[in-house]
Amino acid sequence: MTENNWDLVDSFFDEYDLVDHHIKSYNDFVNNRIQNIIDITEPISLEDENGKKYTLKTGKVHIKKPFTKEADGSESTIYPTEARLRNLNYSAHMYLEMALNAEDEDNELEEVYIGELPVMLKSDICHLNGLTDEELVDNGEDPQDLGGYFIVNGSERAVVTMEEIAPNKIILERIGEPEERRAKAIVTSIKSGFRARISLEYKKPRKKGVFLRISFPYVPGEVPLVILLRALGLATDEEIITAITDDFNYQMIIADDIQVSNEALKLDQEKLVEMSQEERREYLQTAAIKYIGNRVAKGMNEDYREKRARDVINRYLLPHMGIEEDRCRDKAIYLAEMTEMLLQVIHGEREPHDKDHYTNKRLRVSGDLMEDLFRVAYTSLTRDMSYQLERTLSRHKELSISHAVRSDVLTENIKHAIATGNWVGGRAGVSQLLDRTSYMGTLSHLRRVVSPLTRSQPHFEARDLHPTQFGKICPNETPEGPNCGLVKNLALMCNISEGSDEKEIKDVIEKMNVLD
Repeated sequence: MTENNWDLVDSFFDEYDLVDHHIKSYNDFVNNRIQNIIDITEPISLEDENGKKYTLKTGKVHIKKPFTKEADGSESTIYPTEARLRNLNYSAHMYLEMALNAEDEDNELEEVYIGELPVMLKSDICHLNGLTDEELVDNGEDPQDLGGYFIVNGSERAVVTMEEIAPNKIILERIGEPEERRAKAIVTSIKSGFRARISLEYKKPRKKGVFLRISFPYVPGEVPLVILLRALGLATDEEIITAITDDFNYQMIIADDIQVSNEALKLDQEKLVEMSQEERREYLQTAAIKYIGNRVAKGMNEDYREKRARDVINRYLLPHMGIEEDRCRDKAIYLAEMTEMLLQVIHGEREPHDKDHYTNKRLRVSGDLMEDLFRVAYTSLTRDMSYQLERTLSRHKELSISHAVRSDVLTENIKHAIATGNWVGGRAGVSQLLDRTSYMGTLSHLRRVVSPLTRSQPHFEARDLHPTQFGKICPNETPEGPNCGLVKNLALMCNISEGSDEKEIKDVIEKMNVLD
């Protein structure tokens, strides 16, 4: 390397630490994401036996730097070294502004203690943040220690970076050989921690049936695509065909599907002919919603089936596009685009996506994983508060927020996950005991990237070194044995970028006069 290159390396490490990706992500979680989760959570509402309604209003969250309560009731500041030696948790205390209002009341917000949050060393809410080397030594810390891990029950736990397929993005796959003419388009749609996997598959039916079928959460089995598009508002045959494609060959496939789907919907053809354009649209859309309603709420009365079908479509089909009723048509257009891409793969006009290409991957670091954990823990806390308040109402006692909040609900939920590594969503091994065999071993552990694929399957392509990993993933650092290629490490000068705010990007695009 030339002298200039070494200067470049030095200046890079003057700007970034080796565990910066964890610390920056955790800081964003503490400074922004916790408040967002609290703001978007539905407020608790209660009603007593006289019909009087109460609503719990929440305000800002305040996080106090780590301290511990001694046996005599006094509070003292705690540093990481003391937490390690005394087998304590190095955690911050969280306070949330709350007020319980009866109808037409607007009481003042009061600060209530809601629980503890494990603190990442060297983050904004850590006592070590901003200390000089001399001050670190005075507090029993190694100035060379980069932080980026937690201390729970006295043991050091690292949250490893998880690799996953990029969410909210269409991934096209070919199934089997090209001659078999089978393919799949998959979208992992994520909204506020909820993951919905939408899968659109093209396969030739053995007997008379539809080519294009779609599956999404809370709907048993697969639904013909045409029926779902009708339910979403592309009701007439012409609307469906023109929304999907201009290519005549593809239009013939869709026309065949429409014919078979119409038979499944048991449409009254004579009645259809006599209807006006608007009546026909409404009739077709209602028939499609009834069909889905029979799947999601079989055996229930008709009104409930229709309501449940609409609810499932709004909430669980492409939730990242919105869960409001007026987003249905946009979802239909999205699925139509997805269908055209799938048909192009079938006819060899478009190459399927490479799932191992790093463009189609995302890395979830500490802040993202802690966000998932906090969301579930906070939901448990609100449910418990609701139960405690209802119990107080039923006993005709005076309502008190401070008595309703059991802080150990939130604390234990988060602490247990970090202490055991069993994360929300059934994932295990997300947090691990920090490797202290050597200094290099510790740095390596904090830059580890883990793939969620099962270790017992070969997954040859996933284990291979992909050309797009160049400069991002270290080609040498991977274990031997079953984890080979599934447990990786970030390259030394790899820096993970944070996601951008959608609204800012939309504003920029609108200023460029791009059509909606």
